[in-house]
Amino acid sequence: IANPPGELQDAEIILSLGDLRLRVSPFGAALRGLWRENAEGDVESIITGYSGAKAKVGGQGDVLIPFPGRVREGRYTFENHTYQMERNDKDGPNAIHGFLRLVTWEIVEQSEVEAMFAVSLEANAHPGYPFALRVTVRYTLNDSGMTCRFTVANAGEQTAPVGAGFHPYFTVGSEQIDADTLQVPFESILEFDPGILPTGRVFSVEGTPLDFREPRSIGNTAFNTCYLNPVRDSAGHLVIRLASSGVSRRLGIWMDEAFNYVVLYSGDPLPESHRRRSLAIEPMTCGSDAFNHEQWGLVALPPGQTMSGSWGVDVR
Repeated sequence: IANPPGELQDAEIILSLGDLRLRVSPFGAALRGLWRENAEGDVESIITGYSGAKAKVGGQGDVLIPFPGRVREGRYTFENHTYQMERNDKDGPNAIHGFLRLVTWEIVEQSEVEAMFAVSLEANAHPGYPFALRVTVRYTLNDSGMTCRFTVANAGEQTAPVGAGFHPYFTVGSEQIDADTLQVPFESILEFDPGILPTGRVFSVEGTPLDFREPRSIGNTAFNTCYLNPVRDSAGHLVIRLASSGVSRRLGIWMDEAFNYVVLYSGDPLPESHRRRSLAIEPMTCGSDAFNHEQWGLVALPPGQTMSGSWGVDVR
């Protein structure tokens, strides 16, 4: 259902485990907040959230499938065919963030600690994307935080271009992120033009203000940056770490092998109420504009095949 009535847009589920709470919605399979809440009702935000679709700012908690980021002018060529998608980016004549943020998904599983949503994308439901997909997103609370797992199945008869991304904003309780300590174990970034689209050039982070391979203060760094070439740990995970200046609160945002890209966004263009109040750390299976740069992680998903991945946050 595209753009369903307000009561469907505002439907929410709150998961609970110990003092952890997770708010999710079947509208867009959105993650609308993660927090700790003690017996007295005191709240400590982890993923900044909102309640009610109209309260969303800056794409909070969106699921970005079948492509995260922008597709330049909404146009791409795949398997020798050129396609034109709707140009729905408010910041320029581009397509942005896929097709599933504004539809109501099915609730296929639900318990106190878990919710799973599913949706079918019919072939030609959107101009320029004649491919059929079946998508699931599962949110699970655990003792240390939460996990999000997605699957995308090709339900059509032709190979489909597919990417996936997520848009959570994280906080360690600071008034602004400037004093927070950040570690981003990625070696490279995509060069963006003024339209927030990659030029095609890849740069090493070494010697740049965007090098956070070792933990350091964010300061006045402004992020709207796509990182690639991760440095993974021995388990194959990559972990981005965010901590308050006194290291009284620490988060580890981890991603499995499906995710080799991440966008960081400091929200500088957002309203004052949200500007630099939290840091968007966006797990992505592909780079921005990957439909025009297939080498940046775009998956050519054959009929009947499935791609999947997991990311999550550990809270300390």
